Amino acid sequence: MRWDAEELRWEIDTSAGAFTADVVVSATGPLSDPKMPEIPGLAEFPGRVFHSARWDHDYDLSGKRVAVIGTGASAIQIVPAIAPKTARLTLFQRTPPWVMPRTDRAISSLERRLHRRLPFTQAARRGLLWGIRELQVSAFTKRPNQLGLIESLAKANMARSIKDPALRAKLTPSYRIGCKRILLSSEYYPALARPDVDLVASGLKEVRGSVLVAADGTETEADAIIFGTGFRVTDMPIADRVIGADGQTLADSWKGGMQSLRGATAAGFPNWMTIIGPNTGLGNSSMILMIESQLNYMADYLRQLSLLGGGSRGGRTALAARPSAVNQWNRHVQARMERTVWNTGGCTSWYLDAQGRNTTVWPGTTGEFRRATLTVDLAEYEVLRVRGGESGARRVPAAVAAAPAGAASTAASGAAEPAAAAEGAA
Repeated sequence: MRWDAEELRWEIDTSAGAFTADVVVSATGPLSDPKMPEIPGLAEFPGRVFHSARWDHDYDLSGKRVAVIGTGASAIQIVPAIAPKTARLTLFQRTPPWVMPRTDRAISSLERRLHRRLPFTQAARRGLLWGIRELQVSAFTKRPNQLGLIESLAKANMARSIKDPALRAKLTPSYRIGCKRILLSSEYYPALARPDVDLVASGLKEVRGSVLVAADGTETEADAIIFGTGFRVTDMPIADRVIGADGQTLADSWKGGMQSLRGATAAGFPNWMTIIGPNTGLGNSSMILMIESQLNYMADYLRQLSLLGGGSRGGRTALAARPSAVNQWNRHVQARMERTVWNTGGCTSWYLDAQGRNTTVWPGTTGEFRRATLTVDLAEYEVLRVRGGESGARRVPAAVAAAPAGAASTAASGAAEPAAAAEGAA
């Protein structure tokens, strides 16, 4: 997709033909494009190879020697599910995860009757769960040293299933809990304790025929390799396909690190928004809450565009995020990130980009983010217009542009800085 700066619209080439759009919302999600490591010799492996996100459902794992690469959220689901089928399963682990027991349980018939007859109890229950999650945020973002108790609970969870001290030592992380994503499973450790499951506490280095060689020299024969190595989160491939107002791709714009305004809009890409954009991920609560907040922002964005374009007589209007507003928002986010467990916990996680910046997680509560994205502040945007019968776009001063939307008329004409309220919103 390419931005047409003269007509203020997006030109989009697809497998179904060409389209144009006034506004584009990118909802591809950051956990969609598999990340496959480059392993010497992998192309010559005679068995089956696939990524967890591209599962080969035609391949029967029964009676096979299977290697699983990675110990993230995918692996802790895969290993317990396939271990009973395989002849032997070998798990390659570069870094052990912190794993807490899953506390799911069936909702009793008494509870269901209570919630049916007194609906407010259901809302209260949900609110309590949300409130507990919100309170946990301060430990992750401000007081990581207080997470020792949680680590003790995770170690106790491991000890219940892993009786071998040597195996327990390999599975015990050396970093602060929460630095990497905390995983939930009550079946992972029991699966690793099976006699037909091996743990190689080292990453996969190379493949020699059907032999897998770990970085520590361990050799394992396998019939199939399953990569649970995650996704391209900080270098999303879709960014290579989006060309902005200055002819630059979004990937080039983000080569120093992803950044956006309130997780939604990027400088140089008018009328283009992301859902689950930079620094909107969570390590403690439901992403649905963040998505709802971004949809609130999107709805107000479209409302503002409609009002601003009301007198354009068939023309078009666009909002372009000011670079100064984007930079100010991200300076504030990164300043808050400095003392979080994700930056100080002693690990390297997929939250961090190639420069070591955390461009993935939101360093605050879901309530804070919701308040910061309730409405679009026009002072953080340049308003572009093409009127009916005119050629080429023109910039509209913020004070003039704000008038139809009923926004504050105090915005300075052509102001280069976002409103002061924007800095404190996070």
